[in-house]
Amino acid sequence: MRLFSVAALAALPLINAAPTELATRNGQHKTQGLNDLARKAGLLYFGTAIDNPSLNNSKYMSIATDSHIFGQVTPANGQKWMYIEPERNVFDYSMGDAIIRPAIQHGQLRRCHNLVWHSQLPDWLTGTNYTKSELISILENHIAHEVKHYYGQCYAWDVVNEALNEDGTLRSDLWLTTIGPEYLELAFEFAAKYVSPGTKLYYNDYNIETINNKSLAVVSLIKSFKKKGIRIDGVGLQSHFTAGSSPSYDQQVANMAQFTSLDVEVAITELDVRVNLPDDATKEAQQASDYANAVKACKDTDGCVGVTVWDFYDPFSWVPGVFAGQGDADLWWGNFTMKPAYYSVAEVLEE
Repeated sequence: MRLFSVAALAALPLINAAPTELATRNGQHKTQGLNDLARKAGLLYFGTAIDNPSLNNSKYMSIATDSHIFGQVTPANGQKWMYIEPERNVFDYSMGDAIIRPAIQHGQLRRCHNLVWHSQLPDWLTGTNYTKSELISILENHIAHEVKHYYGQCYAWDVVNEALNEDGTLRSDLWLTTIGPEYLELAFEFAAKYVSPGTKLYYNDYNIETINNKSLAVVSLIKSFKKKGIRIDGVGLQSHFTAGSSPSYDQQVANMAQFTSLDVEVAITELDVRVNLPDDATKEAQQASDYANAVKACKDTDGCVGVTVWDFYDPFSWVPGVFAGQGDADLWWGNFTMKPAYYSVAEVLEE
């Protein structure tokens, strides 16, 4: 049985008795969105990331803010350090608020992302040689201000993002070089100190969706934190996959189990499945299968609380700008029709 905090359950939107008709497939009307289906399947939410440039697209936003479809929202960029603290001790929450406030208005949970990362840092932070004590002070100050601003507004925070190399060693970055390995512990301690009661504290990373050196390093991190009494509540599995080479259902279930056995929850936090372009019906079918395997693994794992797709609409996907020759990674085509992957996810949730 899935056990969720009272605060989390109270924050969930109610499912209306007569949900809007959302799609038609083979003449059969689909009257429930993915979040409705996820909730009925025992998950806490099915959600999406939203980035600020999409806010002016009214059709996109009508889908993104529909709590039948998406019961949880993640700001894709608006809460990252370069936007939140563009100058030292000068804070700007406008981009984050532009995503969080509509989600609150529409009864959607919020996963807040992120507090500590090696990327998207402002020049004032990366261009100065701070001492260890100075950087620790800057780290605490940033975390304190940001989590206080969003006090009571976040189901979870991705406290530390992508701290590991593929071999399981710590990534060489500003934090490791200046503070040392203890920066991870400090980040979680600072977050726990200032965050609102009941907010979950997550470690989030990619390529930790199977049992491998990187995911085993996360296991070691959790064990170390637990031994030292440092609070960590969850692991975020980013799950940026490629159609045809995604982890199997069995691999994902086994991997989730190694985390949940340590008394932390897991969530799929950034799911998308890119294809090698040009797309075709065979690739669409493979993509649909890969999406379904990931969602089914979460649904079938006690302790996996939900799934977030890293946007749902192909024109706003990050993939083409990063992976040359790949794309079409999301659940909706550019003409706002749903892909086979959407229906495969819905069918898995209905099983």
